[in-house]
Amino acid sequence: MLLDVLQGTEAGGGFILIQDTVKCSGRGFLKCFINAALKRGEDVHVLGFESPETEVCAGLDHSCVQKLHFHKGFPDPLGWTSRSSFTVDQFTSQHITQLIKDTQRAKASVLVVDSLSLVLRHHDPVVICRTLQELRKGGVIKTIIGLLHSDLHQQGVLGTVCHLASTLISVAPTNIERHAMAKTTRRTKSGKVMQEEECFSVSEDAALSVQAKPRQPGQVQKEPDVSEADPTSNLTFNLRLSEEERKAKGKVALPFVFSQEKKSALLSPTPGSGRIMYEPDANDDFDEEDPDDDLDV
Repeated sequence: MLLDVLQGTEAGGGFILIQDTVKCSGRGFLKCFINAALKRGEDVHVLGFESPETEVCAGLDHSCVQKLHFHKGFPDPLGWTSRSSFTVDQFTSQHITQLIKDTQRAKASVLVVDSLSLVLRHHDPVVICRTLQELRKGGVIKTIIGLLHSDLHQQGVLGTVCHLASTLISVAPTNIERHAMAKTTRRTKSGKVMQEEECFSVSEDAALSVQAKPRQPGQVQKEPDVSEADPTSNLTFNLRLSEEERKAKGKVALPFVFSQEKKSALLSPTPGSGRIMYEPDANDDFDEEDPDDDLDV
């Protein structure tokens, strides 16, 4: 799934979020996306708040670097000394849209935010999510790729930003040298959610290599059973009936099933059956004209 996301098969308006920690950096993975977009002939705008331009361009395809537009925010991201061409306060949909339109060509551009953590530390997360949503629907941006340091934010902030992403890639360290684990969660427009874990490595020329997920130490693969054991094979009695026994069983009348003769005998009246005889005594005061005279009504 990583290679599919890297090839840019997602429709316009996608938001790819790379989530890393101090134990495993996702910056090399971010450069793979930049390099792949440049090779596809797309214009890439990088809002560089945490890395200088030389570090971002190191290892990229030199024949495509002219399509990379780096907006310098690394020396002074807050604009205190006016050494940066782009500051955190300028992270608005209007300013970014105008910035891209000034250098835009025929195709929609790719916006890379390095990183969203610095922006979220100085802005309301709700405002940032609204800005990202406006940029996705603005038309001048094809894809937004953001790097987020998950160990710098509270779970509520992480959940809000991750819910906005159409593709979430969480990187984690592995026991294999120069390899990391990526858990990719991809949401389609129809609402379907796909997840996959893959082991990857990034070369010096920003090329991505994906391998299958390694088996955990001590994990033994269970062999499928060739045949299931019959639990009735060692019993001292037989649970199955032969054909003759089945026919004999069908001829036995059940005790709760009445035959026609028994029904007729039970329903036909007999002399003296079902009659109640009552002889009044001297204490009975029965008035035929008023049978309810003894009642206190």
